[in-house]
Amino acid sequence: MTTLAANAALLLIDLQVGIHHPRLGRRNNPEAELRMGELLAAWRLDGRPIVHVRHLSRSPDSVFWPGQAGCEFQPAFTPLASETVFDKHVPDAFAHSGLERWLLTRGICELVIAGVITNNSVESTARSAGNLGFDAVVVADACFTFDQRDLQGRHWPAEEVHAMSLSNLALDYARILDCAEVCAGLPGAA
Repeated sequence: MTTLAANAALLLIDLQVGIHHPRLGRRNNPEAELRMGELLAAWRLDGRPIVHVRHLSRSPDSVFWPGQAGCEFQPAFTPLASETVFDKHVPDAFAHSGLERWLLTRGICELVIAGVITNNSVESTARSAGNLGFDAVVVADACFTFDQRDLQGRHWPAEEVHAMSLSNLALDYARILDCAEVCAGLPGAA
């Protein structure tokens, strides 16, 4: 069984309205939001630290362009006043955001990461977390991505993109667990 540090922080990445825009294409893991909601509820019940990361794009054609509805948090993931929000302009939540300092000043060494997009903001953030010395956990069934084409034009289904991204992270940067394993590591779970 996985045991989490008493102050392990939940890091929810880019759970904004724009992520559901049809132009992003077909995705995997249709129950990811349910798993993310379970994690959020468990962290709130336990009084553990919760960090919401919001992407504010610098590209006017982005689904996360500031000032339009896609940039807003999804209603189910709207931060409470007691929860922390960091804005980012690039995939990595640590880049120029103050997140590392915020975690270190609170003595938080373990991060549980969920959100979107697996092979973009989730992977970038988890890589930085590992490189900075944090104990990172990525919750596989609480993340999702989209179908992609590689540089040769080959189509890769979202399921394969997701699996490869998680495999990359498991090499050196993060432990990969599912929601049930993470929640079982919280006090009161039995």
